[in-house]
Amino acid sequence: MKIFRLAVIFSLVLSSAAAVGQIKNDPYVKGKNDTIRVAVTNVDNELIPWFPLADVVITDTRIFKSPLERAKFNRLRYNVLRVLPYAMFARNRYAQLQRDLAVTSTRREKRKLVKAFEKEIKDMFNKEIKNLTITQGGILIKLIDRETGNSSYDLLKEMKGGVTAFFYQSVARVFGNNLKNQYDPEEDREIENIIRSSGYYMYN
Repeated sequence: MKIFRLAVIFSLVLSSAAAVGQIKNDPYVKGKNDTIRVAVTNVDNELIPWFPLADVVITDTRIFKSPLERAKFNRLRYNVLRVLPYAMFARNRYAQLQRDLAVTSTRREKRKLVKAFEKEIKDMFNKEIKNLTITQGGILIKLIDRETGNSSYDLLKEMKGGVTAFFYQSVARVFGNNLKNQYDPEEDREIENIIRSSGYYMYN
């Protein structure tokens, strides 16, 4: 009888050890210290955990030749960061308009969507954009092209027609700007460097 009991206990111990061994060897069983779920890649039957990281922009400390050059750069940086939110708003709102138009079948509904878009842009202009300087307005024109892929002139022409676009272009030219200006990362590399080093896109 004692031998039978010993055999039962011995078999239970072995089965428990085998079960524990299977749990340890099973990569899909969550251990007591496993608290974070991550993606894995199977490399030669070995599961390698990994997770994506945000891009890190590395910039060097800029050395200015003179206080005047530093002041000029700081002024440009201020102007760029002053108008960048408006350009991003235009990008997001224009993208939303394109998505809405794509799923709208009737011309009447499309006109309503365009008018709502125009009203939002006009309200923003009346409240804030009209207070921009001529220099800031010129930078905004380029940033709108950078964010939307379309010049301000093309956007106006698409929304309001060629006559209206021509009228606003004429007004812009009087104040030394050009709605047809396009963004060139090489030509406008100072602006590009300011945008990339500002960290603005990390939080917006």
